[in-house]
Amino acid sequence: MQVQGIELLPYVPWIIAGATAVGLASVFGWIHTTRLRIKHGYPLEGMWGQSLKPSTDAQAAERIKLLTQENAELRAEMGSMKDRLANVERIVTDSGYQLTHEINRLHDIRPADKEGVN
Repeated sequence: MQVQGIELLPYVPWIIAGATAVGLASVFGWIHTTRLRIKHGYPLEGMWGQSLKPSTDAQAAERIKLLTQENAELRAEMGSMKDRLANVERIVTDSGYQLTHEINRLHDIRPADKEGVN
């Protein structure tokens, strides 16, 4: 049993409408994706990956410069914090510090004992 072309004739408008709908949905998706890329600052790319719209205007260059400076400052601050933390760890784990801490604790306890005796 073969399907004749004449039997498909009533379905041709539906086939054309479906193909058109799929094509329009694809174009709309591409336009929407491009719009989102532009909105969020991503560079646009051509068919072979070449850059169509590089974002190298003066405002973007200034922003990159400021972010680079801030990054350097934060890295320097982080380095100083690491040094401070290392010094505090060295002091706390030092046996002399622990001994001094114990002596101070005993000095604090003794006056309380003397008050209770009087």
